[in-house]
Amino acid sequence: MRMTQALADFIKSESFGGIFLAISTLMALGIANSPLQHYYREFFHYEFGFTFNKYHIGMSLRDWINDVLMSFFFLLVGLEIKREMLFGELNSFSKAAFPAIAAIGGMIVPGVIYYALNYDTNSSHGFGIPMATDIAFALGVMLMLGKRVPTALKIFLVTLAVVDDLGAIVVIALFYGGNIQVMWLAVAGIIIIVLTLCNSKGIKLLRVYLILGVLLWIFVHMSGIHATIAAVVLAFCIPVRAKQDFSAFQAQLNEWSKIKVYQTQEDSVLLDAHKVEFIHEIRENILHTQNPLLRLEHFLQPWSAYFIMPLFAFANAGVTLQSNFNFHIDHIFLGIFLGLVVGKPVGIFLTTFLCEKFGIAKRPTGISWLHIIGAGMLAGIGFTMSLFVSGLAFDNEAARELSKVTILIASLSSCIVGVIFLLLIGKSKN
Repeated sequence: MRMTQALADFIKSESFGGIFLAISTLMALGIANSPLQHYYREFFHYEFGFTFNKYHIGMSLRDWINDVLMSFFFLLVGLEIKREMLFGELNSFSKAAFPAIAAIGGMIVPGVIYYALNYDTNSSHGFGIPMATDIAFALGVMLMLGKRVPTALKIFLVTLAVVDDLGAIVVIALFYGGNIQVMWLAVAGIIIIVLTLCNSKGIKLLRVYLILGVLLWIFVHMSGIHATIAAVVLAFCIPVRAKQDFSAFQAQLNEWSKIKVYQTQEDSVLLDAHKVEFIHEIRENILHTQNPLLRLEHFLQPWSAYFIMPLFAFANAGVTLQSNFNFHIDHIFLGIFLGLVVGKPVGIFLTTFLCEKFGIAKRPTGISWLHIIGAGMLAGIGFTMSLFVSGLAFDNEAARELSKVTILIASLSSCIVGVIFLLLIGKSKN
């Protein structure tokens, strides 16, 4: 099965990003358990902001990372989801049904396990933590297995993780906001209408959408809904079609090759006015021919994979491990651990098995049920999104620290079990 170039680039970027995530996590854990731990915590709690007359706008550095920088990550996620829905593995029911149902099962079962174990406790609100899958880590691990796993399984995991991200966004929007301020929400709604009108009227300038996106982020933040949702809404408003199609650009190139060849009398480092104008015209036409959505996605991918996500991991994964660490705060440890390690593969396998038995969708060619279970195990690597939800779910510092430790233990366990399982499958077929 051949992959589209966009999907191949996405997999490559995400998998290499997983290496940087791992390095950042180990650095954070090392510093948080060293004599430098005091400086580490003070640095990310440092208040940074701007003051205008009597008004102060500011947050801690960790909040700037989690709320502002992570919005760019969610913008990228939204662009990827939109691209997949229009042109990729989610653009038809037959393609999307199987991995989408797998993703739903892989979210519901872990959430139910956690909630059942923590029902009627102060920690029940953390049910969204084991529902997430870290696409960078999961893909990175699967790609390290190389040809031991079929290409179809990699595409299945990518599509599952994309739908999982969409589900996580919905969960965050519904359950992890603050008190809703209707007035600011209404203003945000007006911005969304303006964005939609810009798209429908054929406005292609990305700067217009990004400026409106900043305003949308501010108003959504003030409304009490988590502001990263604004980035996803913005992504769905970014236009797909370019200002001119490629055939027009190609015709223009042919025209240039005939009439716009300027020569100077002598070879000079400095270009004359005609050549400068010619280069400027080519550059403008190139911009007009590129898809705004893909151009923004390609710009954000390396920033997200190699800067934003590693920085997020470094700022949030630094947990101080002490001998008297309390693992018995309600059933947070069991809820997250069993949700990710057991709930993910069980939920993915059960829903896909029933999906095929009832004729709703068919398993992709070349993928066995053992492959599905193995992919489900790797989907238990929650890490980034789980850490993000953990920061929203708990106000209690001890509960938040416990959830972080459990996410790391559960994600590592899922990784090890998943790799061993898929290696054993590969050997049994040789």
